[in-house]
Amino acid sequence: MAEFVTLDVSDGIGTIRLNRPPMNALNRQVQSELLDVSREATRRADVKAVIVFGGEKVFAAGADVKEMADMSFQEMSEAIAGLQAGLSAIASIPKPTVAAITGYALGGGLEVALGADRRIAGDNAKLGVPEILLGVIPGGGGTQRLARLVGPSRAKDMVYTGRFVKADEALSIGLVDEVVAPDEVYNAARAWASQFSGGASRALAAAKAAIDQGLDTDLDTGLAIERHLFAGLFATDDRSIGMKSFIENGPGKAEFTGQ
Repeated sequence: MAEFVTLDVSDGIGTIRLNRPPMNALNRQVQSELLDVSREATRRADVKAVIVFGGEKVFAAGADVKEMADMSFQEMSEAIAGLQAGLSAIASIPKPTVAAITGYALGGGLEVALGADRRIAGDNAKLGVPEILLGVIPGGGGTQRLARLVGPSRAKDMVYTGRFVKADEALSIGLVDEVVAPDEVYNAARAWASQFSGGASRALAAAKAAIDQGLDTDLDTGLAIERHLFAGLFATDDRSIGMKSFIENGPGKAEFTGQ
């Protein structure tokens, strides 16, 4: 049983909850539990979409600096792969994912949120990658995912200065996709995730893979990835169900099985 990271499933939606008071500092145990829980969410057929949530007051205020402060180069060289895998775990889930952000999402906390497909923030949120103020850089995927999301110039500004970005600016630069009142963050994330509870799971996974993998390569290779994934869906039950339903009843009425 995980101590700090849990998965609760209801109505097809899995909620990954970070719960290490007071600030959800992401030590190595939390990183490992994040990886394990993300694998569970991937494996479970009853999970159609995933919310990652830090609670009503804070998302996660970064890695556990006390744990890292006395680590040597050799120790960090051996630990960094695990750190990056844990903080990037949400990105590995082949299902629609949304980060529900209240309060601080800093350093490793923001890196966890960057792994989601969508980010919904409370208007009290403060986001940033302040690692430069510790004499290091983001190491859990932040330099890569942030630049891909908001562009290299804005990412460099955030990484170079370590400044905190408030919710309104985060929305304007595309760092978050929606801003709501803090007590509505989880409900808004759940409303988005609920769209997929009866969805064509294999098609959703293919769509996510095509977009994510295509962004990491040139256009021709991306189109080849798309062709492969598109054709593969013709081996699924949901493709047959969806097309038959469309012909007989029109769009949007198919009842998918996830197979």
